Amino acid sequence: MTRLAFLGPPGTFTEEALLTQPDLAEFDLVPMRSMPDVLAAAQIGEVELAFVALENSIEGTVNVTLDSLIFDTDLLIRREVILPVTLDLLVPPGTTLADVERVVSIPHASAQCRSWFAANLPGVRLVAANSTAEAAEQVGRDKPAGTAAVGTALAAKLYGLDVVASSIGDHDDNATRFVLVSPSGIPAPTGHDKTSIVCFQRADRPGSLHAILGQFSARNINLTKLESRPTKRGLGNYCFVIDLEGHVDDEVVADCLRDLHAQLAGLKFLGSYPAAGEHGPAIRRDADEAWKAAHAWITDLRAGILPAGEPGTTAPPG
Repeated sequence: MTRLAFLGPPGTFTEEALLTQPDLAEFDLVPMRSMPDVLAAAQIGEVELAFVALENSIEGTVNVTLDSLIFDTDLLIRREVILPVTLDLLVPPGTTLADVERVVSIPHASAQCRSWFAANLPGVRLVAANSTAEAAEQVGRDKPAGTAAVGTALAAKLYGLDVVASSIGDHDDNATRFVLVSPSGIPAPTGHDKTSIVCFQRADRPGSLHAILGQFSARNINLTKLESRPTKRGLGNYCFVIDLEGHVDDEVVADCLRDLHAQLAGLKFLGSYPAAGEHGPAIRRDADEAWKAAHAWITDLRAGILPAGEPGTTAPPG
């Protein structure tokens, strides 16, 4: 059976997100301790697929994931999944909100509750964990006095905790983008796709980013994300992570990537994959219907092509 690694233990948002995908839920799910461990398992062949958080609408990019994809692995994104996120405060039974002096969670989750902590638990001590579920598991197992975890209602049930405060995130529109990656394989174009690349400059000089962006502008390719990341080679050395609309199988996208590859010191392809979002299925369905109609139209036109040598079709002499 296909093995799929994800950030564990059971009860993480990562597991919740992958379980929204019926085909992924049927795989042999392998929980890992950290996101670099998840990606490394796919890189070395310990598992066939990996599922990780890449970006949060409040806190931005999950840097440990992005840097692992850029610098440590050669994996391709096959799918993106967007999950609305609700954060709860979990405590051992009998603990009240007034008792809480210490909160354990993954820093990305704790950071999404800064204002709530300031208003309801001023001075609370934040302790890092590898995941929300690991924090819940630790608090449920050890039941340390005055300690809570930030996590999911599912994690509370799994680890015997109570939800002392629900929806403690600072923003109602909190959502996390997850990606499914594998060592090889590019999904076929769907008509509503996204491509992710990393651009490495030859030198840090005026206009270098403008030259990169000009390649997309000239072809009317829309960018959905542009982010710089340090290359780990000294201050001032950055690469650019770009998400663009379209698929590498689209001629205009292929032409753009070809020119960028020739222009830049390095161009890393992170994948072409179906774009997520609530309107994604409808857009893909409409694109498929439009393609079928266009195919029928061109087929009808070609059916009218006369055989070679048909009277009146030969080119005039001279």
